[in-house]
Amino acid sequence: MSESTTSASTSSASSTATSGATAADGDSGGPAAARAASHGERILLDGVTKRYPGQHKAAVDDVTLEIPAGEIVMLVGPSGCGKTTTMKMINRLIEPTGGRILIGDEDVTHKNADDLRRRIGYVIQGAGLFPHYTVGDNIGLVPNLLKWDKSRTRKRVEELLDMVGLDPGQFRDRYPRQLSGGQQQRVGVARALAADPPVLLMDEPFGAVDPITRQRLQDELLRLQEELRKTIVFVTHDFDEAVKLGDRIAILQEGSEVVQYDTPEQILAAPANDFVEGFVGSGAALKQLTLTRVRDVDLHEAAVAKVGGDARSAITKARELGRKWVIVLDEEERPQRWVPVDELEKSGTLGSVTRNLDLEVVNTASTLQDALDQMLTSSHGVVVVTGRRNRYEGVIRVETIMAAMQSMQSAAHRAETVTPTGARS
Repeated sequence: MSESTTSASTSSASSTATSGATAADGDSGGPAAARAASHGERILLDGVTKRYPGQHKAAVDDVTLEIPAGEIVMLVGPSGCGKTTTMKMINRLIEPTGGRILIGDEDVTHKNADDLRRRIGYVIQGAGLFPHYTVGDNIGLVPNLLKWDKSRTRKRVEELLDMVGLDPGQFRDRYPRQLSGGQQQRVGVARALAADPPVLLMDEPFGAVDPITRQRLQDELLRLQEELRKTIVFVTHDFDEAVKLGDRIAILQEGSEVVQYDTPEQILAAPANDFVEGFVGSGAALKQLTLTRVRDVDLHEAAVAKVGGDARSAITKARELGRKWVIVLDEEERPQRWVPVDELEKSGTLGSVTRNLDLEVVNTASTLQDALDQMLTSSHGVVVVTGRRNRYEGVIRVETIMAAMQSMQSAAHRAETVTPTGARS
């Protein structure tokens, strides 16, 4: 039997929905309990095993893994290695046949399974929304099971829709069939967070959307995590996604044996063995570039105006900065669209500016590679940067990205010419 000791698939809609409430919040709905669960808790898998009847080998074989509170840990490995089985044993959608699973200091392997799942948010590929429920009803399902009063549930639904970038007035009463794939996935994340669980399990949640939407959803998750600091276990087969999202990555092979468990930087710099090196693939030095975040570089100032604001002041500001475009923000400081200065001069008003759904935007948690990808489709030479609750932070220029990338490439090249003893090769 192999032992892995380290430190630091689609389910039914009903199982997905009922994983996402806070046990401490209980039926009382006490605000103190909600606050207590607002951040993540440590997870410890201690000798966890799963054996199916009639199978010689264990699907998960004596795995020990510590997941620190408030971090995103990515489970990565080839198909059939047991990564999804391992994750599903945390909320006991799959029952372990051996070992302990601790959330905080509590062994949850003997806890009532329904109560346990109300402490754990669960997000799957395709969102798993109830098609006959509105968006608001889907998000409010678990709070209703916990007997929250209607006004509290409605307030939480609106808060979460705003948090995931969907206007409550526009989306609350829609049905899932009226949403795009990316919008459905955002609602799925909102539902998982509805009762403020300390732990969030994500089973390849962005695997069924197009690459552009996937990048935006990844950015959205990083933005939310900066604010919420949940403990997130995320299953993926995409190593690049693991590098972008993970505080730590666990690379698994058959039987859920943990071959390497470390930060993305360490795995890229020092793969544990040939299996990890092969899984990481070529271009590890280039992947290092995806580790630098937009927040790590200097942002620039754009000409900014507010919806309903003074067009003349916006024009004056743009001319002072030598800009031909103005970025218009709503009352919550969220970017809506670029407006040409000459158009403002003709109309003389900012009263009817609508949101451009295709506006090129990255978050402060986005990578420089993400920003560069967005910039390649932008006609403005810059990309808008947002922070918490999608509020405007500034813009990033292509010159900034290229300078940062050149600096990192030079550093990587220097590192490659140094032997382990520190002498030049």
